[in-house]
This record gives sequence, structure tokens and C-alpha cells, in this order.
Amino acid sequence: MPDIASLHPIIVHFVVALGLVGVLLRLVSLTGKLAWTGPAAALLLVGAATASVLAAQSGTQAHGVAERIPGAREAVQEHEEAGETTRNLFLVVGALELAALALRSRSGLAKGLLVASGLVGIGAAVELYEAGEHGGELVYGYAGGVGTRLGDTTDVRRLLIAGLYHQARTAREAGRLEESARLIDELGKQAPDDPSVKLLGAESLLKDRNDPPGALAALAAIQADSNDRFVTVRKGLLASEAWVAAGQKDSAKVILSDLRQRFPQARAVAEALKKLDSTGN
Repeated sequence: MPDIASLHPIIVHFVVALGLVGVLLRLVSLTGKLAWTGPAAALLLVGAATASVLAAQSGTQAHGVAERIPGAREAVQEHEEAGETTRNLFLVVGALELAALALRSRSGLAKGLLVASGLVGIGAAVELYEAGEHGGELVYGYAGGVGTRLGDTTDVRRLLIAGLYHQARTAREAGRLEESARLIDELGKQAPDDPSVKLLGAESLLKDRNDPPGALAALAAIQADSNDRFVTVRKGLLASEAWVAAGQKDSAKVILSDLRQRFPQARAVAEALKKLDSTGN
């Protein structure tokens, strides 16, 4: 089979959609109501069985990179095992559906096969949920596949940038300011021309290194596009914080008042002004 690892997230969604809806329709069809649900269930469940084979295969092909992430091997194996069990159960369901179709002239036997399909389908749906839960843990808890799915170096760089950003925030919140500053410095090396990263650098000067003048100088060097609301507002907010830290609340208020006039819907600006006013002059 060709390498379809990069298609794994897409294929999995077909299994989820076809499988869950198919099982539901099969259970409804067993009540004898809504006759159309029987043929629809058969079509969806056979499709789910086919998709599950492709999902398991693409998952196996994709697991190599994720499994090499330190600490992620167990999560990868749990996801793979749940995925293979899901595939096996849907293959049984698909086989029962095809057998019922082939033996439709023998209504009693066909009915029994469809009941069995519904029961096994419930188990398949439960196992599908487990596989999805393990997959979510792998992706969101271990970054398995994030930034590496397509093997694009730009994506990998984005993964590193995101990791540096989140780890820096965690370090700052824990009071490890030196570590936060170091991580932000590395982030600046990875994306030196990104205005958002430059803002983070100025913020680090202010909050990690307690250097208001340095932060103001760094902010002054950032050229903000007048149409870039985020950068303009964030730059102004950080400048106002730096002026307050430097003991110049009047300068901070001038900046915030200007931002308030230019961006009246910016809640962060309104909150900063309110906070500044509450502290007095």
C-alpha cells in the first residue's frame, strides 16, 4: 500500500462519521420503523469497515515519527491498539452486513445477522471513542503529529516556536523568570522578523528582566502597520505597562486614551484604563 500517513486525520473522520451514523441507523432499522434506515445502515457500515482499514494502515505509517518523541511511545501504542481493535470490530460488522445482504431471501437468518451487526456495532462505536480519546491525548498532550504530519520544515519550525512560547508562559507563571527570559530569547532567534515575537521580547524585558526602559526602547523599534489592530493595541498596552513600571502613569494614560479613541471596541484597553484610574495619579 502507498504511504498515506499524511491522510490519517482525514481518513479517521470518515470512520467516525460513517461508523457512528451507520450503527445508529442499524439500531433504528431493527425496530422495524423507517424502512430506509436498513439499506442506509448497510451502505454506511460497509463504508466504515473499508475506511477503518485505511485508517489503521495510515496510522501505522504515521506512528514512526510520533513514537520517537521522548515520552510519547506508550501513548502511541495505546492509540494504535485501540485503532486496530476498532478496525477489527468494524470488519466484523461489515462482514455481517454483507452476509445479511447475501442471505436476504432467508429472512430469519438475515434478521439475526443484522441484530448481531447492531450489537457488534455498539462495541465498535465504544472502541472508536476510545481510539479517538487516545488519539486526542497523543496529539494534544504529546504533540504527536503536530507540525510533523507533512514533513514540512516550516511546520516543524512553527512547532518549535509554539513550544517555546507555551513553555515561556508556563515558566513565567511559575515565577521562573530567568528561564522565561531565556526561552523568549530563543524564540526571538527563531523568528526575528515576526512583530508578534518582537512584542514578546519587549514583554520579557518588562516582566522577566524588570527593565522598563529596555522594554520601551524595544517597543519603539517595532514598526506596526496601522491596519494591524493586534500589533498596534498590544504594543500600546505594553508601552503603558512599561511607563507605569517606570513611574510615569501620565504617559501611560496618554497612550491608553489614544488607543481607546482609535479602538473603542478593544476591551483590553478599556480594562487597562479602568485599572490605571483605580490606582490614582
